[in-house]
Amino acid sequence: MKRDLLLFVCFSLLIMVAPQLFEGGYLMNVLVFVGINTMLAIALNLLLGYAGQISLGHAGFFGLGAYLSGIMTTTYSMNPWVAMPVAALIVGALAGLIGFPILKLKGHYLAMATLGLGIIIFIVFNETVDLTGGPSGLSAIPNLKLAGLSFDSDVKNYYLIWAFTLAVMLFSINLANSRIGRALRAIHDSEVAAQVLGVNSRVLKVQIFALSAVISSLAGSLYAHTMTFVSPASFGFNFSIELLTMVVIGGLGSIYGSFLGAALLTLLPEFLRGANDYDIVIYGALLMVMVMYMPGGLVRGITSLFSKFVKKSGADHA
Repeated sequence: MKRDLLLFVCFSLLIMVAPQLFEGGYLMNVLVFVGINTMLAIALNLLLGYAGQISLGHAGFFGLGAYLSGIMTTTYSMNPWVAMPVAALIVGALAGLIGFPILKLKGHYLAMATLGLGIIIFIVFNETVDLTGGPSGLSAIPNLKLAGLSFDSDVKNYYLIWAFTLAVMLFSINLANSRIGRALRAIHDSEVAAQVLGVNSRVLKVQIFALSAVISSLAGSLYAHTMTFVSPASFGFNFSIELLTMVVIGGLGSIYGSFLGAALLTLLPEFLRGANDYDIVIYGALLMVMVMYMPGGLVRGITSLFSKFVKKSGADHA
C-alpha cells in the first residue's frame, strides 16, 4: 500500500508540472481530453478489468452526464457545482435499475444488451430536440467557477480536469486494494467460486456497474462545462468501442493502465495527422502490433520489459 501511495504521489507531481513543459495552446487542450478519457477508461476498467463485466454502452452514461448537467444549468439556471452531483446521482440510479436485469446476462449477451442501451440513449439525444437541441447539440453551457475564478482557459481546465481525474484514480486504487476489490477479482475469475466464498455477486456487480456509470457521468459533466457545447455525435457507439480499446491496450485490471491507454489513443491520432491519408493505416498497424506483442496491455508489457532488462543487467555484472 505504501508503494502504491508513493507511486500515486510521484504521478500526481508529474501531472501538476506537465503544463510547465508546454506553451499551452492546442496540445494543452488535448491533454484536457486525456484527463477526461482517463476517467472514462478507469470507470470501464473497474467494471471490465476487475469485475469481468463487459459494457459497450458507456458512451451513453458519459453523454447522459454531459446533457443532464448542461440542461440543468442552461434551461433551469442551476449552479453547475450542484448540477454535476445531481446528474451523477440520476445516472447512477438509472444504471442501478437497469443493471439488475442486464447483469443477469453473460458474455456476448451482456455486450449486446449494453450496446442496445447505448444506442437507445444516443437516439434519445437526437430525437428530443426541444430538450437537447437534437443533432445540432446544446450550446451556451456555462464554465465552472470557483471563488470568483472562471475555468475558461486551457491551462485552468487542465488543472480542473486533472484534479478530478487524480481523485478518481486515488479512489479507484483504494477500492481495488480493499475487500470489495478482492471480491470483484474473485467474480472476474469465477463467479460460482466467489458465491461459494460468500460474495453476493449479483448485488456487487450492480453496485460496480452503477459506480462506473457515476464516474462516467462526472466525466461527462466536466466535458460539458469545459467545452460549453455538447452534441450526440460525441457519445455514439464508436466512442464506446474506443473506450473499450483504451482499457484493453492499457491493461485490464490496472488503474495506471487506464491512463496509458487513454493517453495513447488520445494523443496518437494527433501526432499522426501529418501522415495525411496513411494516418489510419499507421494507427491500426500500431494497435495490432501492441495487441500481438503486449497482450496483457501496456502496463504489463512495460513491467515485463523492465524486469528482463534488470535481470540481464544483473547477469552481465555477475
